[in-house]
Amino acid sequence: MDKPYAPSCDNNRGPILAVLQQYFTAPATVLELGSGTGQHAAWLPAHLPHLTWQPSELADNLPGIRAWLNDAALPNVAAPIPLDMAAPWPALDFDHLFSVNTFHILAADEVARAIATGGARLPAGGLFVVYGPFNYDGDFTSDSNARFDGWLRARNPASGLRDQGWVVEQMQTAGLTLIADHAMPANNRTLVFRKA
Repeated sequence: MDKPYAPSCDNNRGPILAVLQQYFTAPATVLELGSGTGQHAAWLPAHLPHLTWQPSELADNLPGIRAWLNDAALPNVAAPIPLDMAAPWPALDFDHLFSVNTFHILAADEVARAIATGGARLPAGGLFVVYGPFNYDGDFTSDSNARFDGWLRARNPASGLRDQGWVVEQMQTAGLTLIADHAMPANNRTLVFRKA
């Protein structure tokens, strides 16, 4: 099959890797929530060989992820599993959570549900690393983010950029503390939370 392709994945993977290398330092299992096209799962773990990488996505998107993983043939990446972030998660063990460009796709209540589930399932010391565009104090950080938010809401009024402060509150309610907020290219951020 033709592999799905998102140019943004090629553009952001290097900066994302640089952040992950600071935090995912010990052998661990990382559950990637919303693996999208599968491009990150087919590239990032090659540079993090001490990790076991578990991709997950909505069932309809799994064939595309499998196509990327089949070509990459990385020994530390598990077969992708069906997982709806906003629905009950399947039983599986993981040490950390990682998600790229999902919070602005989901509705706010779905984001809150995913954070609550993740917080409940993470072990003590586990990290929840989230990459994407965020607002700060209710304001867009760039004109491009404002346009992107408008485009998202035109497609689905329930989607849109989330405010960083709101995400921090949801994480705190789920037992997670913000330990880092990294500025990334193209007006994105990487937020790193740790389970108490």
